[in-house]
Amino acid sequence: MKKLESREDIELLVNSFYGKVIKDEEIGLFFNEIARVDWAKHLPKMYAFWESVLFGQMSYKGNPMGAHFPINEIRAMEQKHFDRWLKLWTATVEEHFAGEDADQAIYKAENIAKLMAFKMDLARRL
Repeated sequence: MKKLESREDIELLVNSFYGKVIKDEEIGLFFNEIARVDWAKHLPKMYAFWESVLFGQMSYKGNPMGAHFPINEIRAMEQKHFDRWLKLWTATVEEHFAGEDADQAIYKAENIAKLMAFKMDLARRL
């Protein structure tokens, strides 16, 4: 199994992951129907995001939390949706990579999913 160690590895991971997401019956609708994601714009942002998170490249410029609040107003993004996101992410990482950075990719995604689920729930309550 290959180590997760380069921008090219992140691109493979992100592309493989979103290939699953867009087909997923539980969370695909958030991307396909609600956000109507422009993949040509979204994927490079996600490469930069994960490159920043995992390798400290600081190439990501944006507000991931802020991008999700408008979607949450249209359709509630619940814990089960973040659990599914995390399950797909973990499976994708494990299919392609092993090692410390692969473990970190899963660990950091777990933290992101927890924080996003908490903040989306909080926003619905306010």
